[in-house]
Amino acid sequence: MLKSKTFLKKTRAGGVMKIVREHYLRDDIGCGASGCAACGGAHEGPVLELQPLDRASSLCPQPHYLLPDTNVLLHQIDVLEDPAIRNVIVLQTVLQEVRNRSAPVYKRIRDMTNNQEKHFYTFTNEHHRETYVEQLQGENSNDRNDRAIRVAAKWYNEHLKDMSAENQLQVIFITNDRKNKEKAIEEGIPAFTCEEYIKSLTANPELIDRLACLSEEGNEIESGKTIFSEHLPLSKLQQGIKSGTYLQGTFRASRENYLEATVWVHGDDEDNKEIILQGLKNLNRAIHEDIVAVELLPKHQWVAPSSVVLQDEGQNEDDIEKEEERERILKTAVNEKMLKPTGRVVGIIKRNWRPYCGMLSKSDIKESRRHLFTPADKRIPRIRIETRQASTLEGRRIIVAVDGWPRNSRYPNGHFVKNLGEVGDKETETEVLLLEHDVPHQAFSQAVLSFLPKMPWSITEKVGVHIADVSHFIRPGNALDQESARRGTTVYLCEKRIDMVPELLSSNLCSLRSNVDRLAFSCIWEMTHNAEILKTRFTKSVINSKASLTYAEAQMRIDSAAMNDNITTSLRGLNKLAKILKKRRIEKGALTLSSPEVRFHMDSETHDPIDLQTKELRETNSMVEEFMLLANISVAKKIHEEFSEHALLRKHPAPPPSNYEILVKAAKSKNLEIKTDTAKALADSLDQADSPIFPYLNTLLRILATRCMMQAVYFCSGMDNDFHHYGLASPIYTHFTSPIRRYADIIVHRLLAVAIGADCTYPELTDKHKLADLCKNLNFRHKMAQYAQRASVAFHTQLFFKSKGIVSEEAYILFVRKNAIVVLIPKYGLEGTVFFEEKDKPKPRLIYDDEIPSLKIEDTVFHIFDKVKVKIMLDSSNLQHQKIRMSLVEPQIPGISVSADSSNMDINEPERKKKKLQK
Repeated sequence: MLKSKTFLKKTRAGGVMKIVREHYLRDDIGCGASGCAACGGAHEGPVLELQPLDRASSLCPQPHYLLPDTNVLLHQIDVLEDPAIRNVIVLQTVLQEVRNRSAPVYKRIRDMTNNQEKHFYTFTNEHHRETYVEQLQGENSNDRNDRAIRVAAKWYNEHLKDMSAENQLQVIFITNDRKNKEKAIEEGIPAFTCEEYIKSLTANPELIDRLACLSEEGNEIESGKTIFSEHLPLSKLQQGIKSGTYLQGTFRASRENYLEATVWVHGDDEDNKEIILQGLKNLNRAIHEDIVAVELLPKHQWVAPSSVVLQDEGQNEDDIEKEEERERILKTAVNEKMLKPTGRVVGIIKRNWRPYCGMLSKSDIKESRRHLFTPADKRIPRIRIETRQASTLEGRRIIVAVDGWPRNSRYPNGHFVKNLGEVGDKETETEVLLLEHDVPHQAFSQAVLSFLPKMPWSITEKVGVHIADVSHFIRPGNALDQESARRGTTVYLCEKRIDMVPELLSSNLCSLRSNVDRLAFSCIWEMTHNAEILKTRFTKSVINSKASLTYAEAQMRIDSAAMNDNITTSLRGLNKLAKILKKRRIEKGALTLSSPEVRFHMDSETHDPIDLQTKELRETNSMVEEFMLLANISVAKKIHEEFSEHALLRKHPAPPPSNYEILVKAAKSKNLEIKTDTAKALADSLDQADSPIFPYLNTLLRILATRCMMQAVYFCSGMDNDFHHYGLASPIYTHFTSPIRRYADIIVHRLLAVAIGADCTYPELTDKHKLADLCKNLNFRHKMAQYAQRASVAFHTQLFFKSKGIVSEEAYILFVRKNAIVVLIPKYGLEGTVFFEEKDKPKPRLIYDDEIPSLKIEDTVFHIFDKVKVKIMLDSSNLQHQKIRMSLVEPQIPGISVSADSSNMDINEPERKKKKLQK
């Protein structure tokens, strides 16, 4: 049966186009019930069970299927994913609505429909002759879809009547829409809210904890004082953004101060690119990474970044006065030049909530079911949940999802999702950091593995010289390519590696082993002895490495006067050229920055860290780095010449002048001048910033300079006009040298292969919008990989000090805050914040000077870069919140303690290589 759909579409020119589409209705679409005589029992894929297991529902004791509406799927997905929920009918109408509203939830639903044990069946009601409904005159699309869902539910109940006369199967309609439920019952359809149904499952009481806590718009103020102002509706926000009344941007909460955040404004308004928000009411229930609308405050209300460290101590709803008292600490007299554009959140454009890992803070009230959850990420507020399992979950790592944030609640509401395991357990903590940083770490699926070559594999005449290494094995668009693109990068943790590609490629066929033929993509230069490039060419090749050396082994060969074989001589020649290349780069303004990197030595049996040292970098590290940089720059030029609109490049934006304020002030306090007009000026200033009596000063300045840098990012050349890489002082740059561990390099290999005529292009490779979307994911994955690596270092540092006991070490002050100092312990690459105000103790007299910068506590003055001595130990007094704690040994100020956070924010380019040196 043929129907036609007609709708109007507005054109870019402002006209109206009438579009007519044919819509086919069929009689042969099955209901999905196994053994259904009317449908012939022929259903592809997982189907509904003939006699679904009794869920022991007090509302519906007979066998039944569930048919949820769109909002139930969107908001109660954690309940539906539980193994206890099976035999669910997902209507095409519902699935399409979910797809339009939430891509992550849509993917989770598709995963369940593909899981045969779940028995989720997708019914294409929009193409079934008896369930398709047309939109009535005056009926909006939401009401039409609600009616379509009810029609399908009623059809199912009629259709299944004859399947089992003795034990009648029912289809239960699940909806949280009160009006829709009432209409369903009037039409004879069994209907319940999700909460009603879940609470009726007496055999699965734990499911109640997973129910999302939802409140209808306008009814969220049940009792108590209104804390926050109302969010404006999306229509008003869009009008305000269009008129310039409001600004749209990404909300970024502070790690150090829970009462402060910034909004990075989208668009070209350079004057108001970053807006400061201070105080609970101005933050107005926004959560880290939300897309928000902000209103700029009048200039006389603008503030400066607070320079105060504040941690949320978990006030209850009645302690807002205490919050206001803490907010007053933020507002101190500052130089007018330090004031920044300041605003307040007036509405949420898009929530970017995700499941959060952390721990339960059990309520002190006996028998209470309401508790606070403390996320591992300090940028996320505490979340209030209801659970009957508080005693079981205490001392465990759990996952919680946010459901909403009412105006009268100090904290958002949420629900329990999953119990990960015991706090401190290595497997649990690794799982937590991977989940918290959204690192894809599941085993590669059979669909992905099916595209790997069959072993034994060898290079044949057929595949010869014209095939690249990784891009030979990973072809565009297949399951292996899609999974590699999704992962984006290999993630290196202290004890394990989360590969971007299966091990057969990463550790075997694409690994350059000694004395084994391997496919390669070669960048070949002809150079003079003075490293002047005469000719550059690119070719796919087969290479046979003569040796596989670690950096230390290669350095030993170069330094040994007794070794003069061909390999060693070649290494010395390469090292000589690399030094010339590096000198030339630095003369052009390339930066040499610094960040403390540590290496753990593990016990061979327990795999616990037994030693912790900062990494030693040798000349061979620099040698490999120089030729990789040169290859990346050479390839970037080539692919941009051939694909001016579609080259995947990497840039490092110049930091805004305000970023350098702390570096300039720190240097000035030591009677040094740091110039930041250009990268060259900064590099020269750092080279000249030496002190004969303070040899570590230059390293500290370079560490501080690293913190001033922006994040380097991938981008598509056709979507940007600023290609410059600030840190490398290069007009163009890309990543070519590590396709095993970076998906960006695979795309660059494909572009280069097409450029030299060694491979064919494909549509996605020359679609700049799709490349821009790919770059967005790669930038996110790269950033998350860095954070996951730092979290792994922090956890293993805790393990190290757990067995080490109390240690005293020298430290240097990196930052001075209004109520604290941040110290760095060079030996361990460990940072900690020393607080000078403690709860329930007399407050010391603090005098903060931002210009010097310094902090006077009683009669002791602390300056940036001052040397101090600290005592380090693992505080296990609270099993839920074990922290590395420090106390000052020199100079002595009684009663001072510190919680240490070793998540150093160094954005270093290029990344240190973790593979063996190949020749």
